[in-house]
Amino acid sequence: MSDYPKHWKELAKTIKEKSDWCCQKCARVLRPDEKPQGRTYLQVHHWNRDPSDNRPENLVALCPKCHLSYHRGGKGNVSVGQLSLFDISKF
Repeated sequence: MSDYPKHWKELAKTIKEKSDWCCQKCARVLRPDEKPQGRTYLQVHHWNRDPSDNRPENLVALCPKCHLSYHRGGKGNVSVGQLSLFDISKF
């Protein structure tokens, strides 16, 4: 069972739109209609690492590289085993 709400896709899209499709850490722009080579998408991160806390002030738009850096820095709820699934050399 997921801690994410049923309307997560719509909520995440709203957060991305409010950021003007720009990573709030590095300022990289990742608009869905202007995908760079490969599959890189803007993601939404929970500042307090609680996926059930979907208050707008707890959510931030990040590029995959910045999002992963928060999780690798011990600031996330992703396990080391899950991180090994990502090939960060593509970011």
